[in-house]
Amino acid sequence: MTSPIDPNDPAIRSILMRLYRDFFDRAEKKRRWSLREDIPWHQCNSSLAPAVAGVVESFCAVELYLPDYIAKALPLIRSNRGWAWFHANWGYEESKHSLALGDWLLRSGHRTEEQMADLESRVFAHEWNLPQDSAPGMLIYAMTQELATWVHYRNLRERVGIEGGDPALSRLLDLIAIDERAHHTFYLRVVQVFLEIDRPATLEQLRRVLHGFAMPAVHLLADSAQRVAQIKALHIFDEETYLREVYEPILEALAVKRRELRPFGRSNNQTRAGSLLLAKPT
Repeated sequence: MTSPIDPNDPAIRSILMRLYRDFFDRAEKKRRWSLREDIPWHQCNSSLAPAVAGVVESFCAVELYLPDYIAKALPLIRSNRGWAWFHANWGYEESKHSLALGDWLLRSGHRTEEQMADLESRVFAHEWNLPQDSAPGMLIYAMTQELATWVHYRNLRERVGIEGGDPALSRLLDLIAIDERAHHTFYLRVVQVFLEIDRPATLEQLRRVLHGFAMPAVHLLADSAQRVAQIKALHIFDEETYLREVYEPILEALAVKRRELRPFGRSNNQTRAGSLLLAKPT
């Protein structure tokens, strides 16, 4: 007997297809942007603080795991067209984010072609694996990760202004953040449906994800501790930020009370939010 929130369930297939078409239509009308035309590349700031460039490189590195994010999650949802099509569309948009971040590092002069090639080699030396073992679990993880990613980009954009400004970087971070927020909203709507269909099973998945959340892939980088420390030092993301701007807003949006989940404390359910930085699985 399959779970009511199984991707193969006919009702779930119908709902996901409707939600995906709504997401796609809105994206086509309001959110598509051009890598070449919508970013003022001539206004890159080569004098921006090296620490900011280091964080951009970290975000770019996490985005480079896109082949794993796509390939390893897709088999879980292949038979659900709306779910799978959204995942493919998500991959397209994330590929633009990766290109934009890499292009800024090169155009600003903060990294050379050789340094970017070395980064790619180091990234592709390791594979990223799914942090959850079910399709609903991965979708809830993606909902959480996309909101955390939006927070990362928003805070980095604010930091760019503090460090002297860079119109090109600020614009691309704004465009990426808008995409990430749209992704989060899609996943949030699906989780709301899951709660209506099977609240106990969905709450269990929420417990597992929210109480053990970590952003994807950063731990695979050889210098992950240094990169995470840099993100914290620039006040972009840490454990407190996760609780205040990710964990609590998600519970509020889903109308889930904290008492419905196991106690959220570092003694029993230690969050690993501080061990990460940005980016994907979605």
